[in-house]
Amino acid sequence: MKKFLLVALILMLVPALALAETTFDGKVVAGESVSVTAPFGGTVSSFRLRAGSLIGLGDKIAAIETTKVYASADGTIAGVFAQPGDAIENITARYGAVMYIVPDRKYSISADIEKAYNSSETKYINIGETVYITCASDGAHTAEGVVTAASGTTYTVETTSGELLMEESVNIYRDASRSTKTRVGKGTVGRTAEIAVNGSGSLLKLHVQDGQRVARGDLLFETVTGQVDGLFATSNEIMSDVSGVVASVNTSAGATVNKGDTLLTVYTMDSAQIEITVDEYDLTTISEGDKVRISFNYDESKTEQVMGEVNMISHVSSAESTSDASYLAYIDFTPDKDVRIGMTVVVTTIDEETEE
Repeated sequence: MKKFLLVALILMLVPALALAETTFDGKVVAGESVSVTAPFGGTVSSFRLRAGSLIGLGDKIAAIETTKVYASADGTIAGVFAQPGDAIENITARYGAVMYIVPDRKYSISADIEKAYNSSETKYINIGETVYITCASDGAHTAEGVVTAASGTTYTVETTSGELLMEESVNIYRDASRSTKTRVGKGTVGRTAEIAVNGSGSLLKLHVQDGQRVARGDLLFETVTGQVDGLFATSNEIMSDVSGVVASVNTSAGATVNKGDTLLTVYTMDSAQIEITVDEYDLTTISEGDKVRISFNYDESKTEQVMGEVNMISHVSSAESTSDASYLAYIDFTPDKDVRIGMTVVVTTIDEETEE
């Protein structure tokens, strides 16, 4: 009779023992990491992130120094053929330049010393000297100019003021009096060639538009190396396309990067998991798909527990000793803003029958 009562008592206790909750010590680990890459190349002008920094979607990661192209002469912009995002090489292959500048010196005179006054002084022209121009027919049109090229008996003058007619013949003088003894030659009026403006890489930002007046030294546009994805770029600043915790940094201010280079690696916090170690004799108390409670040790006054679900239990022992086997298990949960990688937790299995 006593033996029967003992067996009955044991049978009654077995379900209770089987339903007992089990606790495990664990920690927060990164579930997934992603790379943030450079959308274009250049020299990194600013970069201040470190491993462990929290970064949000759209946060500034770095700034890339651009190559700036300036106007080489006073004039008017004519023919802007490129737009931000365009590959400069493609534009120049099709149109010859990103844009052109029509110089203020709009007339170019091809001249020679054949009709110069017969003296040693008027037979020699200096590059850079100022000359005075009068139309050969009736003297109605006048202008001033500067000698921009000279070779042998021929030279070129670009006008700096005045109005002339295309293809008309003009006399050129060294003195403003335009006296015969100061005549240094004769020439034909033509058009000063537009100045082609080029660059390399991809156009990042335009600072001028067609028809705009520019002065020598004005900023025309900025470029970066490589091609811009989708022919789209708003600035030289690189923004994060992911939020999370910086796992590693692969660049610094002053470094040169190419398009596609990894700038940093980020742990995405929405994929964070809890890692626990399950001893082999506890494998019967926890299974993949089980619901568990998670308590964070960083704030013992925090009574609210987080719910989680067992995602995976390894089938390979993680224990170094051969006497006792243990297995890593990973639990999915939804972290809040206070959760950090490496935080310690206590995981408790749930008695589902009791919960019901």
